[in-house]
Amino acid sequence: MIGKEIKFIIALTKGENTVISTVTNFRGSSMKQRAFVFSFFLFSFTSVYSQIVVSKYAGEFMSLGVGGRALAMGSAQVAIVNDVTSGYWNPAGLARLNYPQVALMHEEHFGSLVNYNYAAVAIPYGKDMSLGLSVTRSSIDGIPDTRNALYDANGDGILDIHTGDRLDYTKITEFSNSDWAFYLTFAKRQTENFYWGANVKIIRRDLAEFGATGIGFDLGAVYMPSENLYLGANIQDVTTTIVAWSTGRTELVTPTAKIGAAYALKFLGGSLMPAVDFDLRFENRRSASTFAIGPVSFDAHAGFEYKFKNLVAVRAGYNDVKQFTLGAGISLPKLQIDYSFARFSQSETERLPDTHRISLILTLEQPAYLRDGL
Repeated sequence: MIGKEIKFIIALTKGENTVISTVTNFRGSSMKQRAFVFSFFLFSFTSVYSQIVVSKYAGEFMSLGVGGRALAMGSAQVAIVNDVTSGYWNPAGLARLNYPQVALMHEEHFGSLVNYNYAAVAIPYGKDMSLGLSVTRSSIDGIPDTRNALYDANGDGILDIHTGDRLDYTKITEFSNSDWAFYLTFAKRQTENFYWGANVKIIRRDLAEFGATGIGFDLGAVYMPSENLYLGANIQDVTTTIVAWSTGRTELVTPTAKIGAAYALKFLGGSLMPAVDFDLRFENRRSASTFAIGPVSFDAHAGFEYKFKNLVAVRAGYNDVKQFTLGAGISLPKLQIDYSFARFSQSETERLPDTHRISLILTLEQPAYLRDGL
């Protein structure tokens, strides 16, 4: 239904017993947008007891991105990221860090449907290496749990008011659906213009009393063939990430190849940097992607950043879920504050709620913490 509220009633069953029944709603229009939202909610509920291995959208909860700068630029970051957020966007970028950094971020995604938080720390090590830890958590809280609240007059396990069935609202409790991702990052400057890095990624998913654990690996590189040209690549879940549920269900997160390019030039007393990224997936997403060739799908991100004397930045972009993005940043002594705003391109009656994101990066910019050899 386009332009109207869509309601979902989700029920999980085990044997003859209804385990969870809940209702949520949102508004959406395109298949791409609905698939994006389903990754937080619907796929956590559907067929949780199934033994079938699934892969499409299994890792979508890890695709939200981090940092206000990134969202404002349409998430085009693979080639240009050079701070603590590199642990998420491209582990190779962490080797460009010269001082320790700490990052914090909060976002309410799709209005207040999803709470999304991020924290990270990165430390230069030796003359050419860096280490980092990044953590993301996305959650849907306050989901009604009606497993003990159904009065079933005819014993068919279905709520049917025509047969006298009803809910006892005093027995309804709440639970959360939360997804955690932990990134352990190592990065190295191989030469003056080539950097590489890797992540060990640990995943934890919780749905009421059900849980899942997984482990995966990312591999990234940044190459700067000239002073102002940046090229980057990051293969996420490079060996395919397996997520095993306590119910026996197994999900596979297939590899995603992210490639990007950016060019910096002087403009109006400052610097202007346009950037573009492409995501290559092999999940047969078809019309749920920007464009596709058979089972291979391509999603594009584009944005630019204008920075005036490294003090104030203005940004704009367009991302893979059809959001126009805007944002700004200000650099204070040792503190970077970034704000971003994202809106879907559909009309007011059709689009999902706007997204606001704010992030902080604290840099311990003191001689005692400077990378060795500089």
